[in-house]
Amino acid sequence: MSEFEAWIGREQRASDRLDEALAARWLATFDLPAPDQTAGPAQMPQGIHFALCTPDAPTAALGEDGHPTRDGSANSFLPPFPMQRRMWASSVMEFHTPITDGAAVERTSRVVSIEEKVGSSGSLAFVNVEHETTLKSTLCVAETQTLVYRDAAAPGAPLSPPEPGESTFDGSAWGAHRALTPDARLLMRYSALTFNTHRIHYDAPYASAVERYRGLVVHGPLIASLLLQLAARELGENHVRKFEFRGVSPAIAGEELHLVMRNNGDGYEMGAFAVDGRQVIKAQIQT
Repeated sequence: MSEFEAWIGREQRASDRLDEALAARWLATFDLPAPDQTAGPAQMPQGIHFALCTPDAPTAALGEDGHPTRDGSANSFLPPFPMQRRMWASSVMEFHTPITDGAAVERTSRVVSIEEKVGSSGSLAFVNVEHETTLKSTLCVAETQTLVYRDAAAPGAPLSPPEPGESTFDGSAWGAHRALTPDARLLMRYSALTFNTHRIHYDAPYASAVERYRGLVVHGPLIASLLLQLAARELGENHVRKFEFRGVSPAIAGEELHLVMRNNGDGYEMGAFAVDGRQVIKAQIQT
């Protein structure tokens, strides 16, 4: 039995309000128009839950990487693994009720499983956390996030990912395609919206020298939000019932990113690719 089994079942509860200012900042970050309010409170785009009930650890309680520190106390929601590097590896989301502008929401988070492994890169720990976001006891979003903890990169390790190759992404096999270049401004705004202080998203010297990334890393949920917006463009707002994404390779700020979607018969396959065709994220949706 793992020494961290005691963390399974731990819960956190938080509440928040999607006020007019936060809604406006979310829309401005993604250059989205204001949603229709003629029939009542505006239904916000799917993905807005990432900006609600965000982490609120004091600055003094942040570690070197910007994440809240973890210890063995009863107040530590996540286990104090010796591996210090943390990644958001994947999520499975089920959308039940749209979140509206002005909504007061509550979120319950629960550690549901912990698995430790040894891989080619060293020790790994996988933590599955369930989040339920509700509005007046009505379930809006149920999400299971998989977090991965791994050993720190060795000093002087090759930077990740490799420099783009000479090939180019071919979107001809996809039904819908959007190309964009996430830059440091977009990353900074998204970090602010989600109160994400992980330094790989805004501190280029740290990202390179300490975590050995080739540049600022585009947030996984930022790319997921962009994919949900592509789905909304093709299918209509708030039409996605289930959305799954898994990180494959880091996306680097300032480099072109290709978002794609196609019908595969059982739903829709989606993906994000670097300029040279390297896959960044795998995703799928059901409506």
